[in-house]
Amino acid sequence: MNDILHTTHPDSILIIDFGSQVTQLIARRVREAGVYCEIVPFQLAEDGFERMQPKGVIFSGGPDSVTREGSPRAPQAVFDSGVPILAICYGQQTMCQQIGGHVEGGHHREFGRADVEILKSSPLFDGFWEVGKKYPVWMSHGDRVTRLPEGFEVIGTSPNAPFAISVDEARRYYTTMFHPEVVHTPDGAKLLSNFVHKIVGLKSDWSMAAYKAEMIQKIRDQVGDGKVICALSGGVDSSVAALLIHEAIGDQLTCILVDHGLMRMNEARDVVAMFREHYNLSLKLVDASDRFISQLEGEADPETKRKTIGRLFIEVFEEEAKKIGGADYLAQGTLYPDVIESVSFSGGPSVTIKSHHNVGGLPARMNMQLVEPLRELFKDEVRVLGRELGLPDSFIGRHPFPGPGLAIRCPGGITREKLDILRQADAIYLDEIRKAGLYDTIWQAFAVLLPVQTVGVMGDGRTYEFVCALRAVTSVDGMTADFYPYDMDFLGKTATRLINEVKGINRVVYDVTSKPPGTIEWE
Repeated sequence: MNDILHTTHPDSILIIDFGSQVTQLIARRVREAGVYCEIVPFQLAEDGFERMQPKGVIFSGGPDSVTREGSPRAPQAVFDSGVPILAICYGQQTMCQQIGGHVEGGHHREFGRADVEILKSSPLFDGFWEVGKKYPVWMSHGDRVTRLPEGFEVIGTSPNAPFAISVDEARRYYTTMFHPEVVHTPDGAKLLSNFVHKIVGLKSDWSMAAYKAEMIQKIRDQVGDGKVICALSGGVDSSVAALLIHEAIGDQLTCILVDHGLMRMNEARDVVAMFREHYNLSLKLVDASDRFISQLEGEADPETKRKTIGRLFIEVFEEEAKKIGGADYLAQGTLYPDVIESVSFSGGPSVTIKSHHNVGGLPARMNMQLVEPLRELFKDEVRVLGRELGLPDSFIGRHPFPGPGLAIRCPGGITREKLDILRQADAIYLDEIRKAGLYDTIWQAFAVLLPVQTVGVMGDGRTYEFVCALRAVTSVDGMTADFYPYDMDFLGKTATRLINEVKGINRVVYDVTSKPPGTIEWE
């Protein structure tokens, strides 16, 4: 287990995840309030509670029904501890069921916008909701509480949720049938802030400056006088990790950039130039493109692609570690969403989203430990940390690029020819975005080469070439994303350039799907 997998925060909030799509948004809102928190799946909640000793707990929503035998429950230790609890949706239902209330299914379902009428004042919404008035919230439930536990009272109601807000002020138990974490509940962030500040009593002392100082010391404590090799991709995450580790241990760090042949146009060259010119890091470029592409060529299964790339990365780093006389640690820019999305729990509600991160540890044969100093951070927090470390905004604002690179932007079988076509298309697309002054407005944009060929007429001849899809999304933290609303002039101009300049493409489409929490990549 990584020694810096979990840091110690004396004033923290534990979020118990019952499988909601938007659990990560609860964590984002709590951290935006300046309070540290962690998400732990319900199966591991008792251990997480014991380890963290949090000052307050939040129960998330979830897709299950508490009326089903064997459905998820909160550990009794949380109730026995006396800490304040905020229970949301499924969390409200399991709390009530566990401590003497009753929940039933078969009532009128409530999904989407609703209006909650406030019946009585409470510190939960002090300062923004008034008694006797109605406020918009976002509901998502089928079951509902039909009898409250002893000591609870209803202080807010909606047409289809008579116990929309129910509380036990004496025990500091607060429950909502609606989701305060989503933007569709306009005052939800204020409600969560009130919980952590006015009810739990925590200060806004979670900052990147404090995190930086704490993590530098923890890296030094973990590494000692050992050697570290860092997987530097040139993306924001790995770059921030490298600079943070370098600040902690200096020349004990060697950065390795592996060109796997799946990078964007001139990516390896540009990254090496930037780091060698501006940062005093030991950086080695390894050209392993033939090795990666030869083993990926013709492979269509996305999971096999990811696993193959991960395995080859490990092999390359093993070899490079030997060349520098051995290394004790491998550093990488794993983020908190990577950790959550790389785990599935047997019998639980979550599924594996990301499988190419070594979040569970390295193969035993490597005889190395992982150093992952960003493992507790969300994407936007990493950018704030990057500014603390002196990275320029022009670099921090770069669009994210996935570890598997173009392999997951080339669905179907991979060939060198298809990768070259995709690389050219992606470069032209990004060039048009920059020319239009949109690069910093869009969170991530990229081209995808679809495994579809169509008949077209170009000039006086017929063509049978690929379809190129364009994607552009707006996001804050990389957990949810919405498509960027280009005007047709931009799309027309970009499509014309792609078809005229990239041999192998005769159709261009634009992806207008939005994404819930999870990957915003194409695959």
